[in-house]
Amino acid sequence: MQVRPISPERLAELLADRITDLAAALPEGGRLRVAVDGAPAARPGALTDALAEPLRLRGRPTLRVSAADFLRPASIRLEYGKQDPDAYHDLRLDEGTLLRELLDPLEPGGSGLVLPTFWDAAADRATRAGYTRLPPGGVLLLDGELLLGRWLPFDLTVHLALTPAALARRTPPEEHWTLPAFARYEAETGPTDAADLTVRVDDPRHPALVERP
Repeated sequence: MQVRPISPERLAELLADRITDLAAALPEGGRLRVAVDGAPAARPGALTDALAEPLRLRGRPTLRVSAADFLRPASIRLEYGKQDPDAYHDLRLDEGTLLRELLDPLEPGGSGLVLPTFWDAAADRATRAGYTRLPPGGVLLLDGELLLGRWLPFDLTVHLALTPAALARRTPPEEHWTLPAFARYEAETGPTDAADLTVRVDDPRHPALVERP
């Protein structure tokens, strides 16, 4: 395994090239589902945002979605209290709705008609968003945390890795109660090995691409 330093701009271009190549190999009418996974401190949303424009310039329609808009209601995800790391790991994401409303319609032969948001966690109510259609050949860009190891049907997964020290340093003190959830994720899921691509982001200004033999 080699670790190659890369600029944030070059990383976005490299990933856009990889996504474009995968999309070009899709069967006619297919769509690509890409997940960028990482703790909030790793800023997966920023990298996902950075991919949208390069993909559009390469002629690929994109739909930008966040897993944070597919959480379970507070009555479920906070059933064991507001600071329970196991509940954060197990109960936070509504995988069923994510599959039904977003990922499954993008399967080969699917309608492409998806719900871009489902739940407003702050207001604790449905967003009532309308459906949108991702055209054939399009790319779904989804960011989130603790996404791997859940049998979600992604076509490409990118994991943004932090050492435990960097994760603790870059996580706000009021969110330190989540750290055991990410430690469990590392131990049980092994996201660095589970992802198709891994990027080390201990210093977000100087990411490093992990290249496997």
